[in-house]
Amino acid sequence: MRRVVMALVGAVGVAFALQGCAWMAVQTAPAKVPASERTPLALQADGLFWQVFSTGRYEDIGRVLELHKAAYLQNPRDATLAGRIGWLHAWRLSESGRLTERRASIVDDATLARRYFEEAVRLKPDEARYLGFLGSMQAAEASIHHDVAGQRRGYFTLKASIDAWPEFNLFTAGYVMSQAPRVSKQFAQALQWQWDTLDLCAGEKISRSEPDFARFWSRETKTGPQRACWNSTIAPHNFEGFFLNMGDMLVKAGQPEVARKIYAQARTSPSYSEWPFRAVLEARVAKADEHTAMTTAAGGDHSKEAPLMIRTTYSCMGCHQK
Repeated sequence: MRRVVMALVGAVGVAFALQGCAWMAVQTAPAKVPASERTPLALQADGLFWQVFSTGRYEDIGRVLELHKAAYLQNPRDATLAGRIGWLHAWRLSESGRLTERRASIVDDATLARRYFEEAVRLKPDEARYLGFLGSMQAAEASIHHDVAGQRRGYFTLKASIDAWPEFNLFTAGYVMSQAPRVSKQFAQALQWQWDTLDLCAGEKISRSEPDFARFWSRETKTGPQRACWNSTIAPHNFEGFFLNMGDMLVKAGQPEVARKIYAQARTSPSYSEWPFRAVLEARVAKADEHTAMTTAAGGDHSKEAPLMIRTTYSCMGCHQK
C-alpha cells in the first residue's frame, strides 16, 4: 500500500512539475510585436476594403477577405489587417439576411471575427475600437454555442472597452445587447447605455421624455474621443444610424412616443437627405405604435417582433454606407 501511495504522490508531483513547465514556457515565449511597416499588398487591401465597405457591396466580401488574408500571411504582425479581417467576417455574419441561401456555416464568421480581433487587440492594445469589437464577437460566438461563461467574458470585455472610450463603446456594447429579452436587465442596461452616449456627447443630461439633440450640433468635432458622436469619413451616417437603432430599442422597450422623438433627431443631420436608409427611418416613425404592439405581443419570439436594426440587412451599412 505504501508503494502505491508513494507512486501516486510521485505522479501528482510530476503532473504539477509539467504544469509548471508549461506555464513557464508560455510565459517566457517572445511577445508578438506589431510591424513597424506595412507591405504593398496590405496597402492594396486597404484600398479595396474602402471601395467595397463604403458602398455596401456585401457580395464582394469574399474577394476582399482573400486579398486581406494573403497580405496577412505575408505579415501577421499588421494590426490593421487583423482588425479589417475581423470586421469583414463580422459584416458577413451581421448582414447575412442578404444571402439568397443562408447556410448554417455562416456562424463560423463569428469565430473567425473573434480570432482576428484578438490578434488586433494583442498588436494594438490601446485601440479601444478593437476591444469593443472583440467583446461583441466574443458575445456573439458564445451565444451560438450556448456558452454562458463565454457570454460573460464578452460582457466584461465590452465593459473594459467602455472604460477605454465611452463615446464609442457605449453604443457598441448597447447595440450588441439590444438583442437581449425585452424585459431583461441586460436590455435595460443596453438602452441606458444609449442614453449615456447622448449625455456624454451633449455634455449634459438629455431629457428622457422630450429629447432634443439638434441644439448640440455646435459641438461637432472631427478630433478626440467626441468625434465618435458625429459623422465621419469612416461612418458617413453614424449620427443617423445611431438614432435609427435607439428608436428601435425604445420601440422594443414599449415607448413609441419617445421612440418617434428619437427617430426624428436623425433628420437634423446635414447629410440626412443623402442617407440611403432615410425611407427606413420614416417608415419606423409612421409605424412606431404598430411595431411596439407587435413586439409586446411576440412574447420573446424574435421572428414576430418589429424590426431591430442589429437584425437587419443594414446592421452595419446603416452607419457606414455612403
